[in-house]
Amino acid sequence: MVVSWRVYAHLLEVALTTNVVLYESKDNIAVITLNRPEKLNAMNDDMWGALEATWRRFNNSEDKVAIITAAGDEAFCVGADLASPSLDVWRAIPGHIVDVEKPIVAAVFGHCLGGGLGLVQFADICVAADNAQFAFPEARVGLAIGAASSLVARIPHKIAMELMLTGDPISAQRAYEAGLINKVVPRDELMPTAVAYAERIVENAPLVLGMLKRYAQEVMPKGPVETSALWRRGPEMIFSSRDAKEGVAAFKEKRKPKFIGI
Repeated sequence: MVVSWRVYAHLLEVALTTNVVLYESKDNIAVITLNRPEKLNAMNDDMWGALEATWRRFNNSEDKVAIITAAGDEAFCVGADLASPSLDVWRAIPGHIVDVEKPIVAAVFGHCLGGGLGLVQFADICVAADNAQFAFPEARVGLAIGAASSLVARIPHKIAMELMLTGDPISAQRAYEAGLINKVVPRDELMPTAVAYAERIVENAPLVLGMLKRYAQEVMPKGPVETSALWRRGPEMIFSSRDAKEGVAAFKEKRKPKFIGI
């Protein structure tokens, strides 16, 4: 998606100044870390904005593959911060507002709930520590945006519905058996295993990797939230463009606008 530099710069400033999402790059591998361990890495406005900016940064970087993980020991991410719930949390998920064609590896431990599980859904590969637990607790909390429905396209229908309708967690082993994750490892082997995946991927041809991921995304059925995000990309680009400002200014000044297409 084309986004105005004004919007991108604002989101990037949020990402850099709040430190709620960290970005490290080495050997063309980006390590993206959710960094609110004291809040179990719950997504507040700062975090989803920083994640949106971080995916754009990854897209525009020389990095060829990303590992997304989290700080702390208790939780990868417990989803939306219920102290300040937001309908915009879904913007943090790659493939929604920000299209990411480069490979993403998730390295998950502890509690992985709601939006955290959303990150796993839209990662290409997931390694989980043996203490990981996965759940969609929206029905228990009484708040939902519907993004969980995409899970039905990724694991067997009955298991997905059990997760959504009961809110009960499943273990890393059951998630592996359902095809939600690729490998279960001891906690201390989590990052080395994720890095090993990334190192194998980074040696491969970027154009082929991008094409295969793009084609796979076309084949994968899309849920309502994901579909609405795809439709929203265009209007957001237009509303943040210079032409939009010029059109409004010309109307106020009662003159003919001079559009330049950016």
